[in-house]
This record gives sequence, C-alpha cells and structure tokens, in this order.
Amino acid sequence: MATVDRWLLPDGIEEVLPPEAARIETARRRVLDLFQCWGYELVITPHVEFLESLLTGAGQDLDLKTFKVIDPLSGRQMGLRADITPQVARVDAHTLRREGPSRLCYAGSVLHAKPQALATSRSPIQLGAELYGDSSTSSDLEVISLMLETLALADVPDVHMDLGHVGIYRGLARAAGLSGDAEQRLFDALQRKAMDEISLLTADVEPALASMLRALARLCGGRETLDAARSALAGAPAVVLESLEDLVRIADELAVRYPQLPLYFDLGELRGYHYHTGVVFAVFVPGVGQSIAQGGRYDDIGADFGRARPATGFSTDLKTLVSLGNAELVAPRVGIWASHCSDPSLWRAICRLREQGERVVQALDGERDDAALSAGCDRQLLMQEGSWVVTPLPR
Repeated sequence: MATVDRWLLPDGIEEVLPPEAARIETARRRVLDLFQCWGYELVITPHVEFLESLLTGAGQDLDLKTFKVIDPLSGRQMGLRADITPQVARVDAHTLRREGPSRLCYAGSVLHAKPQALATSRSPIQLGAELYGDSSTSSDLEVISLMLETLALADVPDVHMDLGHVGIYRGLARAAGLSGDAEQRLFDALQRKAMDEISLLTADVEPALASMLRALARLCGGRETLDAARSALAGAPAVVLESLEDLVRIADELAVRYPQLPLYFDLGELRGYHYHTGVVFAVFVPGVGQSIAQGGRYDDIGADFGRARPATGFSTDLKTLVSLGNAELVAPRVGIWASHCSDPSLWRAICRLREQGERVVQALDGERDDAALSAGCDRQLLMQEGSWVVTPLPR
C-alpha cells in the first residue's frame, strides 16, 4: 500500500500560521471598522449553496472557478462559493428588499477550482463593499475612494489605478449592429490590441462607427487620453458620450481627492465586460502581474433574484493586502506569566488582568517557569506581601 503524505495540501490551498494569522485577523477587523465608519453594514453569506443561485447574473463567469457537489438532502447540485459578490446581490435584492441606497460589506474565505493565475492562491479571503440603489457617479466615486482608503489602511505602497467604462464599447457595438459572436470576437481583439484583426472585424461597419471602434485600442494612457477620446468619439451616440463624461467626472474628482495617485485610462480594456455595465477599475502595484483590488458598476444584477437594482462595488484579497502592505498589524507579542497554582486568589488576579486586555499565560501542571520566555511573556505574577503583583520577568 502506497504511503500517503497526510500533511500534504492541494496546490493553491494553504494554511496560515502564527503570527501571520494574527496579522490577517487584525487587518480584517481594522478594515471592517473602516467600512462601518463609511456606513457599510456587514453581511455573512454561506460557503455553499445551490449552484443556480451562485452562478446567476454576475456569477455566470464563475462557472469554471466553482467547485460542485451534490447535496445529499435534496439531490440538487451545490457550489462552494468562488465569489461573494453575487451572494450579496441576492441579499440586497431578495432578502433585505430595502428602498433607496444600501451599503453592504463582507469578509470571508472563497474557494477557486482554478487559480486566477499561476502561483496564486485558490483559497483567498475576499474582502469587499457594495453600494446598491444609486445609479449616479457619486456612488462609483464613493466605492473607489473606499477601496483606496482600504489600501492606505494596509499601507500598500506604489499604488496605480486603471479606469475604464464598458458603456463606451457597448454603445458603439450596439450602434454598429454588432451582437453575439461578432461582438465577442471584436471584444477579444480589443483586449489583445490586435489592430489588423480589429480592422478586419469592423470592415463592414459604417465608416464613422468603424473608426471609433478602431480608436478604442489606441485610447490608452494618462489624463490626456480622455481629451483625445472626446475628440475621437465626438460623433458617437449619446449613450457613448454620456459614458465618457461619467468617466471624466470620476477621474476629475479622484484627482482632487488623491492628487498623488497615478491614473491610467484604457478604453479598450474591458475587464468584467460580461457583467459590468459602467465604470470599471483596478489597482496595480509594481512587481505583481495582476490587479490587487478591482471593481466596477454592474447595474440590474439583482434582476435574476426578482429585483433589479443599480450596483457598484469592489473586492480584494485580504491575504494579498497583508503581504504587500507595510502597516504594523500586530502589537509586540508580550504577556504575563503565571505559575501553575490552585490558589483561588491567583485565578482572580489572572481574570482581572485578562479583563483589562492583558495577555496572561498560565503554566500547565508540570511546566517549568523557564518556559515563560518561549511563551512570549515579559512579565510575571508573583505573590508579594499577600497579593499577586505583576513584576518584570528576569532575562
């Protein structure tokens, strides 16, 4: 019989050990406190639920990432959540059913059947915030600002942000009569900036619209890109011009709020195109080949749950933030050592100290007091003149 390494974990699945686990938990608490300060309410969604619910709306793109199992009670197929966003959309649309804006946030582990990229975790801790019930650019600006404040809280350095708007391409494609396979093939070519292929795919499109669609692949760069887009798309349908002006408005507000933040615009980069409906954004840092935080507008996501609502939000991986950030997340590992003793007064002294927030480690039966240092203690409880007193631990 072959020997099985019972300690071995699957690729991309990792355990988090101390003190890293303490740093991640501290970061989670601080970020959720930040969300609360902005008016966002915490929701906790199930790790597993019926597959058709997980893969509804925005979840369709998650099919290949989702582990599937059979529910032994109902015989129906279930999925282990690969993204919390569709679940929160269901909570807003079906469970809460509030009128007006609703701000919700979450933090929880997800599981990916396939990794986002090579050498990335398949068990990230997804952290995010969603704003439902408002279609104005002010909600997009709020969500983007909250994302940037989250990165600042973790002290992630050298942050750069990409901004785009899927409504620009979608409006041009609709005006050009593209749909289905033709729209998808042009979309794929734009992502690769394959100019010859783009020209071929737009050969039968009305010349003015074809020129605008081809221009999208070249409209990338700094703030000047938006001015170039205004010129190149001057004759575009109204819905395209409205999308562009929304992007300009958000970019200008961000420049005021975060003047040191490098902004990059790419009107041909359409991440999340299949479910996003408006502005899309992603944050990058040098040395990391993929975004570390991302989001965008996905209006009407709740339609499949019985209630279409405007929506915008962002998500990130908490473990990634902690690994990239420079924030001091855990206080020095110090504490008070107490000997093994059955004296009730010692127990009462230990309880009082713990109520005050002190870390107190009591020796186990047979454990020597020289274990105090290895337990991370710098002080000790000693009986002095009939009372238990905290004193420095001899080195």
